[in-house]
Amino acid sequence: MQRVLLLNLVGLTRRLIGEHTPNLRAFSESGACAPMGDVWPAVTCTAQATMLTGLSPQEHGIVGNGWLDPSSYEARFWQQSNRLIQGEKLYEIAKQRIQGFTCAKLFWWFNMGADVDWSITPRPFYCADGLKVLATYSAPTEFGAKLEAELGAFPFFDFWGPKSGLPSSRWITDVTLRTMERERPTLTMAYLPHLDYNFQRFGPDDPRSIQALKELDVLFGELLVAARAQDVHVVAVSEYGIEKANQPVHVNRALREAGLLEVRQSPRGEELDVFASRAFALADHQMAHVYTKSPEDLASARELLQGLPGVEGLWSGSQRAEIGLDHERAGDLVLRAQPGAWFTYYYWLDERARPDFATTVDIHSKPGYDPCELFVDPKLAAPTLRVVRRVLQKKLGMRYLMDVIPTDASLVGGSHGRGAQDPLDGPVFLSSAPFQAGDLPADGVLPMTSVRDRVLQLLSSPN
Repeated sequence: MQRVLLLNLVGLTRRLIGEHTPNLRAFSESGACAPMGDVWPAVTCTAQATMLTGLSPQEHGIVGNGWLDPSSYEARFWQQSNRLIQGEKLYEIAKQRIQGFTCAKLFWWFNMGADVDWSITPRPFYCADGLKVLATYSAPTEFGAKLEAELGAFPFFDFWGPKSGLPSSRWITDVTLRTMERERPTLTMAYLPHLDYNFQRFGPDDPRSIQALKELDVLFGELLVAARAQDVHVVAVSEYGIEKANQPVHVNRALREAGLLEVRQSPRGEELDVFASRAFALADHQMAHVYTKSPEDLASARELLQGLPGVEGLWSGSQRAEIGLDHERAGDLVLRAQPGAWFTYYYWLDERARPDFATTVDIHSKPGYDPCELFVDPKLAAPTLRVVRRVLQKKLGMRYLMDVIPTDASLVGGSHGRGAQDPLDGPVFLSSAPFQAGDLPADGVLPMTSVRDRVLQLLSSPN
């Protein structure tokens, strides 16, 4: 039995490994390194489920970062239950095959209820008075409690929102180092998120994005030193590459203007009415699931959206099998954006009618992914004072809105989801164990579905 550290370096590509990443470059030259083929859509939850199961999205059912629940008809994004993945996961198979196998799952998604020995993941408390208390969920409970006692509270505001950046990956790195040393899991899975924040904010060529790349390389170097000292194999993967994107596509606004999407007037502004709408979209970076009421509504939506600027492709019904998304959770119509374009969730036509959650960080209320949550609204005269006032309101126990997020989609500089046009700009696979003869396909691009079995093989190798 061989111990393995499986690192998810979000946003890393083969092309990015070079002069700015001396640790990753040396690692790639001494072991195995190859671009991986994108899974579609090329987004976090789908990619992670594919790597954990070795299955396609239409087999494991994770058709995006969110979808419309077929039973309740509720739009749900960023769910954490491990039960949502259909198919056996890496750690479940390893536990069956390898006597004495243990696993730590650190911030990988679908963490809650996972059959692992140690886990920790972001999980706020939502109080009855409307307050959101930032927190983590861990199993066993004392595992997370001890880590936070030593390292301080998880820097939630640095994990997502306008402050997102290095401190989140730094904290998770420190958790990983302690877990490997103290618990000595057979498999340690760690997710370092911060590389893609500036890539999405400013695009991949911005100096601030390059700085994030350098920071990631330093953290990787620390983890590599610790792994080698403990005779632990290292495998590093990523989920997607991020391309420059500056064309927002407002699918829901187009559907509303055509009379297919309905809203409900509420005390907090207009809300998407999924029950009354004949067609609506759940936007997810460079893909969107469009749900419809009838075959006639599907035909109307298809006719409308195939001519919408920024839409590259549309698939419905059994056609969805062509892209690996023929699953009951997927939209009746699936959209892919053109290069440089991405889909917003916006459905209001008048800014005065936008819902109150539009200007907040609220990943569960919004019917789609909102990269504008990475920004503070540049139109605010004194944004820092506004944030301080809101934090003070929270500390006083008052209900408040942290309403500092812009609704100007033109601010966004990068996106992902459609898949890379060049494999060098897509996800990457690295391992301290060099490739053996026949490991690489003829085109030199590893299928993402092969990750599970490659890690299983390493775990089963002699120490």
